[in-house]
Amino acid sequence: MSFGHGGPQWGSGGQNQDPYNQDPYSQGRYGQDPYGSNSGPYGADPGTPDWAALADASAARARRKRWLMIGGGALATALIAGIVATAIVSSNSDGSDTASDKSSTLPTAPTLPQDTTQPQPSFSSVAPLPPPNPKDFISDRKKDTAPLSAETLFPGKKLTMGDGDRVYTKGATSRTGNCASVTSGALGSVLEKHGCEQVFRATYLKDGIAVTVGVATFQNEAKAKTVVQQAKGGIAPLPGAGVPPFCKGGPVCRNTYNSYGRYAYFTITGYTTAKSVTTGDTKAYRSGDDIGEFAFRQIVRRGEAQASAAASAPAQ
Repeated sequence: MSFGHGGPQWGSGGQNQDPYNQDPYSQGRYGQDPYGSNSGPYGADPGTPDWAALADASAARARRKRWLMIGGGALATALIAGIVATAIVSSNSDGSDTASDKSSTLPTAPTLPQDTTQPQPSFSSVAPLPPPNPKDFISDRKKDTAPLSAETLFPGKKLTMGDGDRVYTKGATSRTGNCASVTSGALGSVLEKHGCEQVFRATYLKDGIAVTVGVATFQNEAKAKTVVQQAKGGIAPLPGAGVPPFCKGGPVCRNTYNSYGRYAYFTITGYTTAKSVTTGDTKAYRSGDDIGEFAFRQIVRRGEAQASAAASAPAQ
């Protein structure tokens, strides 16, 4: 076995021709031990190999081999990177479109109009007018111009109130410009004093209870309010068209007075028999209240209809 170039040969049989080819365990002419002893048969032999030099030489060869391997790996990496880059360039150059060709296919910016003198949309700085108040149309004769009659105030042949459980049959209707002629007691003089224009009446019947409602018109709201404040007596009952006479000859009947806008409305409620209406008579009170509420609703609807027509009319 050799430890590098020129290393000692083991098992030479004690030959002394070459000082580097001796048996380390045979006594040479130097009489030295290969481990460096200076006495006896183990003393130093000048022909013993330089082990440190041999180890240095072996380490140098190992380092050279390692550097060769590192250099070879780096070279291989560089070659692979070059091949990949070449392949990428080649793949890019295979396409038929060049950079200039691709840029020419991009969408162009929209052409801005050259003529900027065209009219632009404008918005009015004036706030729109609020919708008209329906009550304004029924508070003054000059605005309250829609057609008015007994049929517009009291349409149909039946009247349903509540949740549909109270159905009244309409009887006779009338209209007169002689307001005092359709009243009882002092109510006629009060109407005439404040300029009553006309009175519309209608009678409704349910379960032997009859109710006549009278609607009187005035110039404005103030006159109608004054009439209600001063009212005495009541509206005269209107029989006919299936309704027998009532509130005649002594039975007590119930009278009500109200106003809305330039309209004053009155009711008289009584039995079609000789029975009187008492304060605890809920049926009679309910019937009178139903017909009075119906008259109020009709007056309100009249104002709403005229306000709606005014709002939808073209501007003058």
